[in-house]
Amino acid sequence: MKQQAKRGEPTQNEASSSSSKIEQAFGTATPLFTVRPALPHDVLAISAVVMPYATRGILLTKELVGFYEAVQEFWVAEVHGSVVGCGALHVMWEDLAEVRTLAVDGPFRGTGVGHALLERLLERARELEIPRVFCLTFEVDFFERHGFTALPGPGVPEPIYGQLLRSSDDGVAEFLELSRVKANTLGNTRMIAHLDELDDLDDTPGAGA
Repeated sequence: MKQQAKRGEPTQNEASSSSSKIEQAFGTATPLFTVRPALPHDVLAISAVVMPYATRGILLTKELVGFYEAVQEFWVAEVHGSVVGCGALHVMWEDLAEVRTLAVDGPFRGTGVGHALLERLLERARELEIPRVFCLTFEVDFFERHGFTALPGPGVPEPIYGQLLRSSDDGVAEFLELSRVKANTLGNTRMIAHLDELDDLDDTPGAGA
């Protein structure tokens, strides 16, 4: 489904620069973009989008083999066949998943690409009947606009906590706040979205009016 890119909240100079770069590349400052499941041939482009964020410590560095192994978890946004954003939904437990590696190519920040990707990942969680979605992020305001709130405490009952401890996945370790991934979590906020509550709110008469 193609969507018209929307203006977000970059500074005036950032918006002007991004708009100029996009217009030079695609002939319009607000090109149509498509959100679709990632394919193996998208991996190099996904890695290129993620790399600037990984270099700055905003996202975890991932080897190419890691992207290929997880490609079925990813969705991408593309403009005229070029990948301009990505994000993944990783299932952690029966009722819990995590939004991972949500990134947008620099010139396309503030154009609605990130919001569209996140909404598609949340919709995928609903399709899988997973009611809670976790994220670890610096972008608190962005996720709050999609119904995420700060997650206090462990987030799961003790028996499930014990099972999750058996995982070697760094994302699960970050969810559990284990000491071995402390460097990855500094400055980040653990957030959770309860999709059932968000859906109930959307169904409330007058909601969004």
